[in-house]
Amino acid sequence: MADQKIRVAVIGASGYTGGEVIRLLLEHPGVELAFLSAERNAGATVGSVHPWLRNHPRAGSLTLRPLAQLAEVGPVDVAFGCLPTGTLPEQLPLIADNAKRVLNLGGDFRLRDGDDVRTHYPRTAANPPSEDFAYYIPELSPEVPQERFISLPGCMAVTTIYALYPMFAASLATDRVVVDAKTGSTGSGRGGGEPHAERSGNIRVHKLHGHRHAPEVQQAIADLTGAAVDLRFSTHSLDVSRGIMVTAYTELRDGVTALDVKRAYAKAYLGKPFVRVRPAPKAAQDFPMLKAVVGSNVAEVAVAVRGDQCVAVAALDNLIKGAAGQAIQAMNLISGLDETTGLPTTAVSP
Repeated sequence: MADQKIRVAVIGASGYTGGEVIRLLLEHPGVELAFLSAERNAGATVGSVHPWLRNHPRAGSLTLRPLAQLAEVGPVDVAFGCLPTGTLPEQLPLIADNAKRVLNLGGDFRLRDGDDVRTHYPRTAANPPSEDFAYYIPELSPEVPQERFISLPGCMAVTTIYALYPMFAASLATDRVVVDAKTGSTGSGRGGGEPHAERSGNIRVHKLHGHRHAPEVQQAIADLTGAAVDLRFSTHSLDVSRGIMVTAYTELRDGVTALDVKRAYAKAYLGKPFVRVRPAPKAAQDFPMLKAVVGSNVAEVAVAVRGDQCVAVAALDNLIKGAAGQAIQAMNLISGLDETTGLPTTAVSP
């Protein structure tokens, strides 16, 4: 497939994530945008729904269509599922009939434990898929999945996994983990509905217990490293549009040194173009920060050790590395392209 255009459908093209998939794919040299779906905005052009895309030369010719018309364009190679949580399970049969592969950016098919699915994704529990979804993290999963259905991790979940994975892959930490995750307003989606006046100039609690990304992190760490982590996971809302910062606290096992930790992080992300380990941060600006990653498909990670206490910090753009960018990275790998194709590595600031 590397020598021909990948025919792509974006399902749920009117949301923030769908719009970001479109924005990135408009500049991807190996992709044909064959179908863009949106129910309420059917018939509208991409530029009218996403004004930040309206000056692209192709934006005026791309029209959003009802999902029911997907069959009219012929089979697509990849369908990006960008639908709100709970929507994809009901639409999956139609999508699966017309797409060779489905890359799911939503949460519906990430968890395997039945109780967790019923708790966090009840509509998924009521509409189980006909085939299993492979859970895929491009940098960390042991191989490129061959399954037709693939789920990408949640934005706060994958940020946390980047922060924690080296510790448990090298068996450096005890099982108790405390995570504080902070996210921008786009994490709630375009229909989040929180008034600007309540978010502006404010930092507030989002969820202190029971966030649906917590069992996802535990499942992923267990799958990747064999460790069963005892995770305390709390989330907060930031007064920014985009970006996630995670701070993860662990306790080192007896005999583990700061050098062991440094080596584990360097080894874990060696040769991974989109996960950058910050070298021996000494000042505040040396650590991961949103201004260094927002607008890019890069996650920054750093770690600091004092005695037996370890603090890892990770930051990324929730709409790119936490969603659209990592999905395109996965598409590139699955399709035999260089994983960096069409993906930005520099941030946008101020």
